[in-house]
Amino acid sequence: MLKVGIVGATGYTGETLIDILLNHSNVRITYVSAKIDKKENLCNIFPKSSGKINLVCDNFNLKQAIDSCDVLFLAVPHTVAMLISSELLKAGKKVIDLSADYRLNDSNTYKDWYGVAHKDKTNIKNAVYGLPEFYREDIRGAKLIANPGCYPTAAILSLSPAITSGLIDTGSIVIDAKSGVTGAGRKAALPFFFSEINENLKAYKINQHQHMPEINQELSKLAGKKVDVNFVPHLIPINRGILETIYVKVKSKTSVKDLHSLYKRFYKTEPFVRISELGSLPQIKDVVGTNFCDIGISYTKEKKMLVIVAVIDNLMKGAASQAVQNLNIIGNFKETAGLL
Repeated sequence: MLKVGIVGATGYTGETLIDILLNHSNVRITYVSAKIDKKENLCNIFPKSSGKINLVCDNFNLKQAIDSCDVLFLAVPHTVAMLISSELLKAGKKVIDLSADYRLNDSNTYKDWYGVAHKDKTNIKNAVYGLPEFYREDIRGAKLIANPGCYPTAAILSLSPAITSGLIDTGSIVIDAKSGVTGAGRKAALPFFFSEINENLKAYKINQHQHMPEINQELSKLAGKKVDVNFVPHLIPINRGILETIYVKVKSKTSVKDLHSLYKRFYKTEPFVRISELGSLPQIKDVVGTNFCDIGISYTKEKKMLVIVAVIDNLMKGAASQAVQNLNIIGNFKETAGLL
């Protein structure tokens, strides 16, 4: 039985991790912490967990975390994980970081986009990007896993077959992304109040979102050259879910049937990527509460325009359940354990 801890247990992602792990037969939650005014039983914070777990949630204590766990999930704000990961790794613990602190390969890029100098540059080089569909074997032996961001997960999975085939003009990529409010985390801020969100839709951080360099980094690796996408995120009045509509020009002669076959072949062995049938496009409600990424395509031959639609649950495949998928890989469990 693998002993796991959750740092940042009271956030949306931490709560979702608890829900998943309490139903995972190979795992026992042995430590929880959060930035909290006073320590409190986890069942009082989340009454739905009553009778399932009996742990006290308190502020992070390094010694307790080390003594209690084999693996630590860090569901913490950006810039926090880099302050504690090094000590956990030195103690022989494995770390799955759900923040952005280890996703970018270059510390200078991190500083440019997150506004602070990285304080653990050594482990940036050692971290494995935790997208199982592409880095499964690296994840298997990893000590530090950088769990991908929610927007990048959908974008990378959507574009990879088209990029690796060489069919598309990578300079033409436009990603129109829409996310539910939980993507912003559990915090009190005016833009996320019900009266501001409800019956509203807005774009924000156009080509300035912190997930852009992560998307560009991974797509550039696949393309073997620099890729710089146009990325327009939107906030929509739902609790959870992401829908990305991606527009890209096709260079080579092809057909919608050939493109669909390409996508089906590319992901035929992947348990959590589903390709919609031709003439059908996925929607958010298809994936909420699951670890699936559903992808559909449309192609206009006259315009040479490929449109890709992808949906994920931002708290699941975009965060917590993908982290558990990574846990399953490093723990040598069935990859779908606790997720299907």
